Amino acid sequence: MGHKVYGTSRRTQGIEAYGAHHLITMDVTNEASVAAAVAEVVAREGRIDVVVNNAGLGIQGAAEDITPALAQQLLDTNVLGPHRVCRAVLPQMRAQRKGLIINISSIAANFGLPYRSFYSASKAALDRYSEALSTEVDRFGIKVVSVQPGEFNTNIAGSRLRPEVISDAHRPGYEKAMAILGGSMHYSRDPDELARVVAKIIADPRPGTVYRVAQGVQKLSVLLKKVLPGRMFERMVRKHYE
Repeated sequence: MGHKVYGTSRRTQGIEAYGAHHLITMDVTNEASVAAAVAEVVAREGRIDVVVNNAGLGIQGAAEDITPALAQQLLDTNVLGPHRVCRAVLPQMRAQRKGLIINISSIAANFGLPYRSFYSASKAALDRYSEALSTEVDRFGIKVVSVQPGEFNTNIAGSRLRPEVISDAHRPGYEKAMAILGGSMHYSRDPDELARVVAKIIADPRPGTVYRVAQGVQKLSVLLKKVLPGRMFERMVRKHYE
């Protein structure tokens, strides 16, 4: 499509870029690293038109078993990471009077998933952040979009944060939920589907505010959360994971 793409990773040594993809080092949990990466792109290209904030961590465990330190590690990546990137690119986008920020959230932002409470919380926080930021920067010609994917075939399951200790009280429910989650990931879709949605958003001169890229029960659950009484929706979620 003619785009010049810069990808980022905390560790770039030994990783080969492909096609029009230029790879530079950036750690979203380190403000100096983010500033240096953005400055490098601006120095090379003179502008930044689009930012896709897709760095993220998963987490699993009963809420009671998640220590504040473990939760903070997740939030530092999933919420403050995109914030650091946005702060770094916004001055350039304001100077251009144009820009697009796409924050990759999750369908889980719409409801609290059992044994993934802080993941849902982090993505809900990112959505509210995106909504507020969008209102603030629209007058500068900058659009902010939130994309909520369902489950895709990625390596997020293998890199999820986990508590060191699983309490006996929560173990039976936790193990059942993780078994169900592991099975659903087996049938999840190709990430290229999400990439095509992102490409369409970039090409749209008037993108929407929220895009949900999910199917089946995941997409239906968003509607049910809106129309069902709260306790009824919670019972439905419990039954699904039991």
